[in-house]
Amino acid sequence: MSLFDALPPDEQPQGPTVWTVGALLKDVKGQLELAYPEVLVQGEISSYRLHGSGHMYFTLKDQDEDACLSCVFFKFQNKGLRFVPKDGMAVEARGTFDLYAARGSFQLRVFELRPAGIGALLLAFEELRKRLAADGLFDAARKRPLPAYPRTIGLVTSPTGAAIRDLLHVLRRRWPGLRLVLAPVAVQGAGAASEIAAAIERFGRLGGVDVLIVGRGGGSLEDLWAFNEEVVVRAIAASRIPVVSAVGHESDTTLADLAADVRAATPSAAAELVTTPDRAHVRRGVRDLFERGEECVLSSIGDGRERLASLRRTYGFRRPADLIATFNQRVDDQRLRLVRALRERVRAARGDVRTLVARAHPGRLRERVRDAARHQAQLAQRLALARQGVFATRAQRLSAASARLTALSPRAVLARGYSLVTLEDGTVVRRAAQLQQGAAVGLEFAEGRAAARVETVEG
Repeated sequence: MSLFDALPPDEQPQGPTVWTVGALLKDVKGQLELAYPEVLVQGEISSYRLHGSGHMYFTLKDQDEDACLSCVFFKFQNKGLRFVPKDGMAVEARGTFDLYAARGSFQLRVFELRPAGIGALLLAFEELRKRLAADGLFDAARKRPLPAYPRTIGLVTSPTGAAIRDLLHVLRRRWPGLRLVLAPVAVQGAGAASEIAAAIERFGRLGGVDVLIVGRGGGSLEDLWAFNEEVVVRAIAASRIPVVSAVGHESDTTLADLAADVRAATPSAAAELVTTPDRAHVRRGVRDLFERGEECVLSSIGDGRERLASLRRTYGFRRPADLIATFNQRVDDQRLRLVRALRERVRAARGDVRTLVARAHPGRLRERVRDAARHQAQLAQRLALARQGVFATRAQRLSAASARLTALSPRAVLARGYSLVTLEDGTVVRRAAQLQQGAAVGLEFAEGRAAARVETVEG
């Protein structure tokens, strides 16, 4: 088909038309967009290049035919890519044809890129697993134990699949009183991963749930792929509530299983895990404890009966009257001993009173007062004599000390006609060598002072 075949017959050019390059390329681009609004192309990647801007450039080649197609995958559309494209990788590219006018090149503008076939899915699975493992999302240290007796269980699954029927059947059988909250989501197809991640985040934000079961029934790798999506894995790892992953059968393993706190082989196994022990087991345990307690009580009662029977066989219980008589006799003996002790205390107290009364007789009191007065007079006389002796002794000591001070006083020496010579700084002159001719000195006499100046100094 030529460029002009798409025009109506009445608009067909009657002669050669001269195009500018830009107008021609623009027209061709419009024709391409009309003819191929969207295409899905399968091929092998070659010449792959990741630009610093985040855009991807590569070429798709046919493996059997010598044909290639230039492709561009812009950054704002390749953010959610689950794998890293490589040369030689078989892929399916969804996009629309484009004509890049700056180079006049024909290319496919890609807005979705996915591996081709099951092998490619496994490759994407492995690459995403390595990247998320490097971020620590699968570490055993961050996994939490399940609550022993959950009251409310959240279910993130399809409301119409076999998984919800299995979960409800097992949960109601093992713990009929449990509160179940279902977040209905799509478990496969476009948008399923976003719904699952949003439900997990919503449970964590609202609270009130003790444990989450996230999963679905069995299926192919493509059917289970929503549980390999990065958004679901990160939502499980970030959940505030412990998560049990129950995806597919025992042989199926998804990235959600690796990120969950506990992985169950099937949805039914997940229901058993979160209700272990079940109500029947707990009831048996309570019944066993009750029976053991009953046995302990009955055994204690039996032991008490044996002790009571043994006491009843003793002498006191066989002859209670004799036992009471013995205690009465002991009471009488203690009473007699008490009366005797009281009488002795009374007699002793009476003797003490008579002694005190005799000592308090008026005649005896006057005699004791006279004795005390004489003793006081003697003490006063002795005190006066002692005071006089002390004064005399101290006066003698004072007189002797005064005489010694007078004899040693420099004033006494001065009184005998001597004088004291001092320098201007008050130093006492003891040797002529301390003086110099013309030096000013001070002279201190017994009465008064004088100033002088040295005329000569002799050795």
